[in-house]
Amino acid sequence: MASIPTRFDVIVVGAGPAGSAAAYLLAKKGFSVLLVERGKGLGDKNMFGGKVYAQPIREVWPELDKEAPIHRWVTKERISMVDGEKVFTVEYRTEKKVSFVTYLTQLTQWMIKKAEGAGALLASEVTVEEILMKDNKVVGIRSGPDVIEADAVIDAEGINRLLLERLGLVKKLDPDTVGLGVKEVLKVGESNIESRFGLDKKEGLAWAIVGDVTKGIPGGGFIYTNKDTVSMGLVLHLSKKLIDEGSFESHVSSLIEGFRLHPYFKPYWKDAIISEYGGHLTITDAIKFAPSKFAYPGLLIAGDAAGLLLSLGYTFRGVDYAVYSGKLAADAIEYARNNGGVSYENLQVYDDYIRKSFMYEEIMRHRGAITLMNSFELMSRYPKLLTKVMEKMFEADYKHEVIYNSLIQALKEEGISPFNLISQAFMMVKGI
Repeated sequence: MASIPTRFDVIVVGAGPAGSAAAYLLAKKGFSVLLVERGKGLGDKNMFGGKVYAQPIREVWPELDKEAPIHRWVTKERISMVDGEKVFTVEYRTEKKVSFVTYLTQLTQWMIKKAEGAGALLASEVTVEEILMKDNKVVGIRSGPDVIEADAVIDAEGINRLLLERLGLVKKLDPDTVGLGVKEVLKVGESNIESRFGLDKKEGLAWAIVGDVTKGIPGGGFIYTNKDTVSMGLVLHLSKKLIDEGSFESHVSSLIEGFRLHPYFKPYWKDAIISEYGGHLTITDAIKFAPSKFAYPGLLIAGDAAGLLLSLGYTFRGVDYAVYSGKLAADAIEYARNNGGVSYENLQVYDDYIRKSFMYEEIMRHRGAITLMNSFELMSRYPKLLTKVMEKMFEADYKHEVIYNSLIQALKEEGISPFNLISQAFMMVKGI
C-alpha cells in the first residue's frame, strides 16, 4: 500500500464481478480508479454453482462470447424431485445462448484483467479495515496505517458486509436471509460428460434438484456440467428456527456425500475424482438482506453487498446482477461528474437506477418465491407426492390407474387435501 498514490477519483472495494465491472467502466471513462481485493490471487475468493446469464454482462463486455472463459453454453435445463431412490425429472432444451457454465474464479480473473487493461490499479492482498467518514461523508478507506482518499467509494465487498456493519448502514448477518452453499467439483472427463449427459461439444446442462437430497431442510441441489468436470452441491436455507430445532445436527459434508452417492445421480460421475470442495454463504431473502438505501454521501453499494440476487429454486441469478449493478454504479458516478461533482445529491441517482432496473423489478416481482423456497411442503412433501403419483401410474403389474385416481390416492397417503394442493400450486405459480 505504501507504493500506491494516496488519492483516487474512485476506490472500489472488492474485485468480484460487481467491483471489476465498475472499475473497468470508470477507468474507460477516464477516472483514476483503485480496485482493492483481499484475496491473494485474482478471483481466489469467488465461488458459486456454475451458471451465468450472459446478456447483462454483454452490456459491459460485448466481447464476452469470444473472449471470456466460457466452458459450455447451457442447452439443457432439468428439474428433478427426489423421494428416496425415486426421482421425477422434467427437461427443457434450447439452442439460444442465454446462459453458460464456467468457474467463477476464471471468469473473475478475466474481468479483473479487463479492468486493469482499461487503466484501473489493482491492489490485491489488501484488507480494508475501515471506510472513512468525514463530516458525514465517505472520503476514503483505511488499511492498517495506510489511508487512501477518494471522491467516491463503491462497496462491493460481497455477502459478508463487515465494512457496512461498522458504518452502521446494515445490521449483522441474519440467518433468516442467507443460506449455506456447499459444492464439490468432480473430475469426470470431457467425453464422459458428453456421453453421460447426452450433450454435444460446447453444450452444457443446468440441473436443479429438490426433495430428499436436503433431508427436510429447505433448499435444494444443483448440477452443472463444466468442460471436463461436474459441479454438484447443495444450498441449505438457514434460519434461527431451524437452528434452534436442531435441523442441522448432521454435518453438511454428510448431506452432500449422500447426494453424490445417490443411486440415480451417481452413474453420471462414476469413477470421478473430487478435485475441489468448498462452501460459502448465499442470499436467500434479497428483500430483507438489501440495505435501506443503495447510495449514501460518497458511497455506493453494489453486487451481493446490495442484496442483488434472484433465487427462484429452478434457477439463480447473481453474477450478471453483480456486473450490472457495477455498471449502474459507474453510470451514476459519471452522471455526478457531468452534473457538477460527486455530491450526495448527484449520487442519489444510483438509488433510482437500481430501483428502476430489471434486477430490482425481478426481485420484487418474484418476492413470493422467498416464502416458497422456505416451505417444507415444497421442499419435502410435494416431491414425495409427485413421485408417488408416478409410482402409481407406472409401477403396475397388470392394471394402470388413471392419473386422477393416482393423484387422489397419493394425496390421501400424504395427508394433503386437494383444496390445499390447488391453493398452494396457485401460490407457487404466482410467486415463482
